[in-house]
Amino acid sequence: MSESDVSPKPALINPPGLYDPAPNGYSHVALVPGGTRLAFIAGQGGETEDGRLSDDFREQVRQAMANLLIAIEAAGGLPSQVAKLTVLIVDHCEQRLGILGDELARAFGARMKPACTLIPVPRLALDGMLFEVDAVVVLPEA
Repeated sequence: MSESDVSPKPALINPPGLYDPAPNGYSHVALVPGGTRLAFIAGQGGETEDGRLSDDFREQVRQAMANLLIAIEAAGGLPSQVAKLTVLIVDHCEQRLGILGDELARAFGARMKPACTLIPVPRLALDGMLFEVDAVVVLPEA
């Protein structure tokens, strides 16, 4: 299934009067069209299929994004159908925000990114886990 064959998609908006969030990898507003279903993807961390977790923040983010894309596809969706992300980062800083922006661009391409909330946290579920991302995906009615 190609991106152009898929509907519906959220309308992503950055309204006048708000700063441009694109360099930080998100949009301010995602409007979900009527007559759709929502898939809620649980938080995906940087673990590989065999449970390995890198010590490197960028590697964890890259793997978490790959895991998220697998879950989105399993739900019957595509990255263009993601309306909202929630990101949890241990020991958040500007450098990590830059890495997140790079990896969002790698996972979602050049198009506008979904609405997103970044939450700095002191720790996540597993020892050594530095990053987690969940998503809300817009799908056609069943």
